[in-house]
Amino acid sequence: MDRTVLGKTELSVSRLGFGAAPIGFLATPQDQVDGLVGMLLDEGVNLFDTAAMYIDAEQKLGAALGSKRDAAVLVSKCGTKDKELPGDEWSAELILASIDRSLERLKTDHLDVALLHSCDLQTLQHGEAVEALIKARDAGKTMYIGYSGDNEAAAAAAAMDWVDVIEASVNICDQHNIEAVLPACADHHVGVIAKRPIANAAWNPLNKQRGLYKEYARVYHERLEAMAITPHELGYHGHIEVEWPEIALKFTLAIAGVDCAIVGTTSTVNAQANIDAVRKNPLREQAVGKLRQAFKDAERASGEDWLGQF
Repeated sequence: MDRTVLGKTELSVSRLGFGAAPIGFLATPQDQVDGLVGMLLDEGVNLFDTAAMYIDAEQKLGAALGSKRDAAVLVSKCGTKDKELPGDEWSAELILASIDRSLERLKTDHLDVALLHSCDLQTLQHGEAVEALIKARDAGKTMYIGYSGDNEAAAAAAAMDWVDVIEASVNICDQHNIEAVLPACADHHVGVIAKRPIANAAWNPLNKQRGLYKEYARVYHERLEAMAITPHELGYHGHIEVEWPEIALKFTLAIAGVDCAIVGTTSTVNAQANIDAVRKNPLREQAVGKLRQAFKDAERASGEDWLGQF
């Protein structure tokens, strides 16, 4: 698995990372998580992304990593309201308590990256949440800090001197951040983790989505329908349920400035398919261009701005 340095951090990360949201939201059994995490580590995937709000994903990930914690780059997110913790949303009290709990859940003494979890621009500018994150970093509870989010807030965060890493949506159905956020990241040497690179399997009928993803995938599903582009037009000639995931992942990794793309899955079969896709030749420049144009054309025809999805 190819690796790259995550922006101005000293973290060497795999181009493909793991997003832990599904193991929490889809109530994945611990033994299944253990097998999945073990396989990913064996295949060279080392960036694992989670969040305080992902039900019990932190606990499951911490248990699965166990003694292999040092082989992983651990990213977690915090700041949203939590009934188990003191303090208001985005308060210093809540953020510091959340990070302490994340360390306990993940069975580690430090995070590699701690991110504010999609707060708005006003919250970033107010400063209390930022100061709490800096305090956690200075105390050694996290090595690096940053922001997870999209659009105006992510672009502004990328230009702030305390930000080491930005996590933002970048995929075939979510291209706003390519021009709105990634240039600022490049200008300030900020590391970029691309979330939702598989676009929530937007090519699948909504009734095939699992759990909360039935609704979560709706925007992307509608956008892809409006884009009216097929794998065949991109040089693929097989089964769309096999081809679209590969196309989508390779599209995200073809975007300049993306260091790592995190894919959430509960299946070792799907995880292996993603690993195999990353190891293949990159998506052809012509195919990337067609996907960029299809997005722009469909956005223009809709009469709306297709902003990044939180």
